[in-house]
Amino acid sequence: MFFLSPASSVAPSSDRPDAALDRLLRRAVLTGLALVLLVPLARASTDALGWLPLWLVGMPAAAWWALHRFRVPGRTAAARIERRRRGPQARRLPRAA
Repeated sequence: MFFLSPASSVAPSSDRPDAALDRLLRRAVLTGLALVLLVPLARASTDALGWLPLWLVGMPAAAWWALHRFRVPGRTAAARIERRRRGPQARRLPRAA
């Protein structure tokens, strides 16, 4: 069975993404971003594909993020621990009849 590693753990060398695929997806995201910013037609919507910035930037970015196993950038274990509740879980009061 496949389990995702926590975002804060350091991936062993066997868990690192393929460098060629990482480079390809990074270039696809940057190329799509450049197209959307510089070419007005790349910001349009078509009947066949829908909204083009989704396909030029959004989908390659999602694939690149998935390649890195959905690690959330900038979050540390300390930040996740601080966000947890300190007290007991809240209970509902009994309903008055």
